[in-house]
Amino acid sequence: MDSFPFELVSPEKLLISEDVEHVVVPGSEGEFGVLAHHAPLMSTLKPGVVKVYKTDGSEPKRLFVRGGFADVNPKGLTILADEAIPMEEFDAARLDAAIKAAEEHLSEAKGEALKRKAELDLNQLRELRAAAF
Repeated sequence: MDSFPFELVSPEKLLISEDVEHVVVPGSEGEFGVLAHHAPLMSTLKPGVVKVYKTDGSEPKRLFVRGGFADVNPKGLTILADEAIPMEEFDAARLDAAIKAAEEHLSEAKGEALKRKAELDLNQLRELRAAAF
């Protein structure tokens, strides 16, 4: 299987910059997979786990992202994440803090659209908490 350049960047640092064979991305409209020669697209990200496969059939490197953008173009895939944390660095306390912040954001949200978005983010974090621990 062909590989392609992949970068995952957060405001703090460049987390990944390497050639990979497959990446699964938590797009705001649903998860999508990217392989070499994928059609160009841009997508917003929802909170979720990016799965990076260096080789076909290998165990994926998993990173939690808290929103951002994915840019698939002829040169590869770039993810600009609002926040990105390798799952091996994740702990229950950190996720609980993110859930608490999302609950506060929901209680402070003004307007129906913002409340729906905040509620969706909170539910996704709760699902991640249930799946991860």
